[in-house]
Amino acid sequence: MIEIQTFDSVWDALADTPEQAANLQARADLMRQITALINANGWKQVDAAVHCGVTQPRINDLLRGRVSRFSLDALVNIASALGSSNAISMFLG
Repeated sequence: MIEIQTFDSVWDALADTPEQAANLQARADLMRQITALINANGWKQVDAAVHCGVTQPRINDLLRGRVSRFSLDALVNIASALGSSNAISMFLG
């Protein structure tokens, strides 16, 4: 018989520890907020890359939600480059 497990979030299901799940959740949330800012400005990937100080393929990874390719530090740096006066408050938003 198969035992069915339930989780509070997809991140809890994917991660080995609660700390890893929280980190994944934080990165995903920040990526969504950065993506929303890019979309609100109507930037193409090349334009967003210039504003963020990263390459276009990096923006492509961000817009496609590839959480595993970004550290929390890298995402805070990108948010700061976009002119967020307080990238941490953007994350905590």
